[in-house]
Amino acid sequence: MEDAVGRWWNGIWGRLGRRDVWLTREVRWKVTARAGDSESGRVLRWEFDTEDEALVMVKRLLSADAGGQWRKHPDRPPPQQA
Repeated sequence: MEDAVGRWWNGIWGRLGRRDVWLTREVRWKVTARAGDSESGRVLRWEFDTEDEALVMVKRLLSADAGGQWRKHPDRPPPQQA
């Protein structure tokens, strides 16, 4: 079972501009990023051995110019694998 550790979104509603990032942990740390809405968005995933490595990727994703203003989101599970 995955534990949701953190979630961020860029505050933009809509399928083209919205961005989401999740940090989860099962045995390994996982980072999931989605560009677009939940129905048609593109999902990317990375796995890391340590929390520090995973947080480096989260910070990298949050520093990308995606429009909007990143903010911590109430914990919800990341999107499922397609």
